[in-house]
Amino acid sequence: AFPTRSPVGGIYSTTPKVAVSVIDSAGVLKAVLVSDGVGPRAVQNSNFKAQAALAFKEASGALAEQIKTDKTLADKVAANPSYLARAGAVLIKVNDEIIGVIGVGGARGSDKDEQYALAGLQKVQARLK
Repeated sequence: AFPTRSPVGGIYSTTPKVAVSVIDSAGVLKAVLVSDGVGPRAVQNSNFKAQAALAFKEASGALAEQIKTDKTLADKVAANPSYLARAGAVLIKVNDEIIGVIGVGGARGSDKDEQYALAGLQKVQARLK
């Protein structure tokens, strides 16, 4: 396989094959980056994870853990088809204010999606003001 340009870190690699969605604090999709070979479900999931993280004001992985023991919260998440409570989305904050969310989908394992989202956030964190 030929190396493809990855949306995570902008490096050339045969992995990861993921989709990245960036939304603003109003939940408006601002950017989508998709590696070659990524299916539409990964693109959709990256946005749905970001929407859930924004709605509940925490990383989607933390939300996924909370719904395991909080039925009321689980019901709220399940009630909205635009929310996906699986690891892969992290909040973008400036001075404790949420300005957006990075959501990643498509890696084999949502824990990897979240690692990629964190890596992307670390790349731009210093430029956020």
